[in-house]
Amino acid sequence: MTFDYNGCGRWASLFGVLMLLVLACGKGEESAPDTVAPAPQVSATAPAASAESGGGTIKGEVIYKGKASPATLNVTKDQAVCGNSKTDPSLVVSPEGKLQNAVVFIAAGSAPPAPSKVVLDQKGCEYHPHVLAFTAGSTVEILNPDGILHNVHTYSKTNSPINMAQPKFKKTISVTFDKPEIIQAKCDVHSWMNGWLFVAGTPYFSVTDSSGAFQLTGLPPGEHVVEIWHEKLGKQTKTVKLGANETANVTFEYTGS
Repeated sequence: MTFDYNGCGRWASLFGVLMLLVLACGKGEESAPDTVAPAPQVSATAPAASAESGGGTIKGEVIYKGKASPATLNVTKDQAVCGNSKTDPSLVVSPEGKLQNAVVFIAAGSAPPAPSKVVLDQKGCEYHPHVLAFTAGSTVEILNPDGILHNVHTYSKTNSPINMAQPKFKKTISVTFDKPEIIQAKCDVHSWMNGWLFVAGTPYFSVTDSSGAFQLTGLPPGEHVVEIWHEKLGKQTKTVKLGANETANVTFEYTGS
């Protein structure tokens, strides 16, 4: 019998290569590092990243002393939708003498205002709300559910004024106001429609409700100049010193005829 040395050599070489591969794989498994990063550890004592951490509150009410007799506004167009008359919304006072639609705010603040999306409705040929307050950079969605033509006209100086028709098929118009300003809004189609946009430069503002109440929250400790604005009665200011987590009560008074 003749023995094939060459064939044997080839098989021995192949067997050697296979053994080297097995050994290399075994070593790789032993030394491979763990590639999964450990979960980050959160400190239980880390303060919350919020404007309201240790923040205080200023709240109170706005009182009107005097006789408030709102005028009746004649409706001269689209009576089927708008009605025959409207009550003048520029001075709304409760039977208890509490003033509605006044804006109470802090003009200077370290916390930047966060933009939002707010709604100005024109239902029944009136602006709802009559005074809409929001932070600079926010988008106002102006609604027209009346099924008639409205025209949105803002008398702004710092922001770009708008004057655009809103026909019945255009249910929503979106407008962004980037800079702090108090802006009057009117409808050129319906002369009695009148409202206000209060574009705030800080997150600290509040519009008084039907009970004349307001509340400013998340205020940093320190001395604050609290301002109030009303479309007919003008502005007032008061200085309030506030501690951490403290609540201060403030009352504003307007005197009428």
